[in-house]
Amino acid sequence: MTSSRDTVLASVRRALGVTSKEAPRRQEVAGRLAAHPAGVVPARAQLPPAERLELFKDMVLAAAASLDHLPSRDEVPGAIATYLRARNLPATLLRGADPRLASLPWEREPQLDIWIGASDGRQLVGLSHAFAGIAESGTLVLLSGADNPTTLNFLPDHHLVVVDAADVTGDYEAAWGRIRAAFGPGTLPRTVNWITGPSRSADIEQTLLLGAHGPRSLHVLLVGAAG
Repeated sequence: MTSSRDTVLASVRRALGVTSKEAPRRQEVAGRLAAHPAGVVPARAQLPPAERLELFKDMVLAAAASLDHLPSRDEVPGAIATYLRARNLPATLLRGADPRLASLPWEREPQLDIWIGASDGRQLVGLSHAFAGIAESGTLVLLSGADNPTTLNFLPDHHLVVVDAADVTGDYEAAWGRIRAAFGPGTLPRTVNWITGPSRSADIEQTLLLGAHGPRSLHVLLVGAAG
């Protein structure tokens, strides 16, 4: 059966007078995909590591998220427990199967009730581990998969994200380079989510509403020193 996509593409080819099999056209496409041409890179994030990390922290806060900068991963469970108590939230959270999260010393906070899996929308708190952070905008890069299910990014009211300071890049292009290096040529995660602050909308009378299409709060757990 011919799909709607096939029909549309066939119409475009007829209009252009091409078949999609011309060697020069295929070579041009292959060359562009292989070269990964970079987009515009803002100068503001081209900083030494320590200054880049400070910019990341400033931009996270400017995007209406909150942040704890922790000296080591061992401090993460305690920081999570403190966050939940401060907001009068139940000591229950859902995380994915990420081994970096599994290896945290959860026994230090035995009151935490930790579940593993994807969210079905009934959980108040979700915990993820970011692949990278981006200093130019305070953005978190999260990759889909069983380790960090995409549903955790959007369904719980409160999204907590651990990111290693050594994984904070200056700009978007550097983050894409890291993803390509991690997965190899021609292979990427099914979804790459770029998250900057909590969900928000000002569509109605230009009144800012948090949690319009996803979590109403985003809390970043930044771990370690600049790499």
